[in-house]
Amino acid sequence: MSPANVKLHQIDNKFQLKVNGQPFYINGAGVDFGSIKSLADFGGNAFRTWRVNNGEKTGREILDEAHQYGLMVCMGLEVERERHGFDYDDEVAVAKQLAEIKQDILDLKDHPALLMWGIGNELNLRHKNPKVWDAVNDLSKMIHKIDPNHPTTTMLAGAEPDEIKLVAARCPDLDLLSFQIYGEINKLPSFLQKSNYSGAYMITEWGATGHWECTQTDWERPIESNSTEKAADYHSRFSNVIAADKTQCIGSFVFLWGQKQERTPTWYGLFLENNNSTEAAQVMQYLWTGQWATHRIPQIGKLRVNNMLAEENVHLQAQQTYSATIDIKSTDKNLSYRWEIMEEVDRNMESDGGDFEPTPAIVWQQSESSSLKQVTFVAPDKGEYRLFVYIDDLHGGTATANMPILVESAGTPSKA
Repeated sequence: MSPANVKLHQIDNKFQLKVNGQPFYINGAGVDFGSIKSLADFGGNAFRTWRVNNGEKTGREILDEAHQYGLMVCMGLEVERERHGFDYDDEVAVAKQLAEIKQDILDLKDHPALLMWGIGNELNLRHKNPKVWDAVNDLSKMIHKIDPNHPTTTMLAGAEPDEIKLVAARCPDLDLLSFQIYGEINKLPSFLQKSNYSGAYMITEWGATGHWECTQTDWERPIESNSTEKAADYHSRFSNVIAADKTQCIGSFVFLWGQKQERTPTWYGLFLENNNSTEAAQVMQYLWTGQWATHRIPQIGKLRVNNMLAEENVHLQAQQTYSATIDIKSTDKNLSYRWEIMEEVDRNMESDGGDFEPTPAIVWQQSESSSLKQVTFVAPDKGEYRLFVYIDDLHGGTATANMPILVESAGTPSKA
C-alpha cells in the first residue's frame, strides 16, 4: 500500500484539500471506535482521533479499519498538556516527547488512509507557557521533514482572536489551524476577522451547545437541549457557518460519532450507549448525502414534571409522588418509552476538557413497549438527580430529553 498524497491548495483565494489530486471536502466526525463502519454507512468520508493508540486499537489497526470502509483519518498525536502538569520549560521532557511522536510518524506515514496529523488537542486550554507552541512548531517541522505527503494542524479550544494570533505567529510551520467550538460557532466568522487569520482551517469539534455555555438551574446544574432541539442546532450550524465558508474552511469533524458520559450520557453523542442513533445523526446523513433516512426518528417536545419545565427549577420533596409528561411529534405508533432517574455527576468528579467522567447510578426506571407519555414516580432521597426519557422506534432510533431535579427533605417547601 502506498501513502495518499494530501495537499492543501489555494485556488482563486479559496483553500481546497486534494487527496491524490482529487478535491476532498471533509465530511467527518470524531469517532467512538466501535462506530467506524456506521460513519461510512451514514455518508461520512473521514474521522479524527485524539491519539495514536486509544487503548483498544493501535494506530495501524485504526487506519486499516478506516481503509476497509473507504474513510480517511486525521490522526491525533498525543501532546502533553500544561493543565495536566507538563512543564514546557523542561527541555529534556520536550525532546523526549518529540522523539516518541517521531516514531509514530515513521510507523504510520505511508498508510493510504492517513489524511493529516493533528498535533495535540486543546493545548491552549488554561495554559500559561507559550513555549508549548514552540514545541508544536518543532513537531510540525519534524513531521514535514520525514513525511512530505500529509499536512499538519493543531486543535484549539475555541477560536478567541488573540489565541489565533498567538498560535499562527508561533507555529508558522503548521499548514492550517483547527477550532473546537460549540455554542459560539456562529461567532466564528467575526473571531476570524478580528484575528486577521487568512489561512485554511477545519472545525475539528462542533455539535451540541456545551454544558459550560447553556442555561443552568438555580442550584447550578446545566440544562440540556432535547434531541430535536439539538438536531436543529446541528443543521443550522453546519449550513450557516461551516458549509457557508467556501474560502477558508476545508471541512469539519462533528462531535461525537458515538456515545460518552460528559455531564450526562446523552449530551454530546450522536448515538446512545445501546448504539441507537439520534435525530442529529440523521441530520448529518442528510447534510453529507442530500438524502434523508427512510425512517425518521421521532421528534420530541417539552419534558415536564408536574407541568414544570427545567428552566422553572424543579424542586421536589423526597418520597412524594410526582407525574412527568413528554410531548412527542410522531405518527409512528410503534414507539416504546423508557424513563429513568439518574444521580447527577458528583461535582468533584466532573470532567475537565473532555477528560474521563464516571457515569452516575440509575436510581429508578420504568419502561413499557406501549405508549407512556406520562408516568408517575416517587422522588428519591434528598439529592441532585436528572429525569430522563428515551423514546425508541423499531428502526434503531431514539429521541431523548432530560431535566435536572433537586430533591429536598420531606417537609421542605416545594416549588413544584
